[in-house]
Amino acid sequence: MTHEDVLAREGIRDVIARYNIAGDRLRIDDFTACFTHDAILESDRVPADRAFRFVGREAIREWQTQWLDRAASGTPVHEADFVRHHLTTQQIDLVTRDDATARTYWQAWTRIGPDHAGYYLDELRRVNGHWLIAHRRVRMDWESEASLFKPAIERSTGLRGAV
Repeated sequence: MTHEDVLAREGIRDVIARYNIAGDRLRIDDFTACFTHDAILESDRVPADRAFRFVGREAIREWQTQWLDRAASGTPVHEADFVRHHLTTQQIDLVTRDDATARTYWQAWTRIGPDHAGYYLDELRRVNGHWLIAHRRVRMDWESEASLFKPAIERSTGLRGAV
């Protein structure tokens, strides 16, 4: 492994961590800054009524802005007082100098404790020296029967993008 490989892997770990911290805190600008302009963010292997797909940074921004607007109006899309995504095992494969793939396991906690868990399948691209998410597939492996987050996509009719 070269010094450049180590720096690339750390840049990738950084953007994946920034995505989760910004998403949990509904920091829209920080969240969307994790994506390329032509990025795809989509669910994968979830029930059709909870599937989503957004193409382009602006579509992702609009989706997150609507979540924030609903939270501010007192009608949030989920019942969690807080959401904390914890990243665990991660495999990063450097495909070229400016392209990589990653698989990252995650688990989300709310006030009930473990709420839901799964993994991200990412395609990443280095743009102007920074690693960004070009395509993220969010897969959920498990959710608590008492999940506070479960109704989020169901309640976000009109926020799901083109599925």
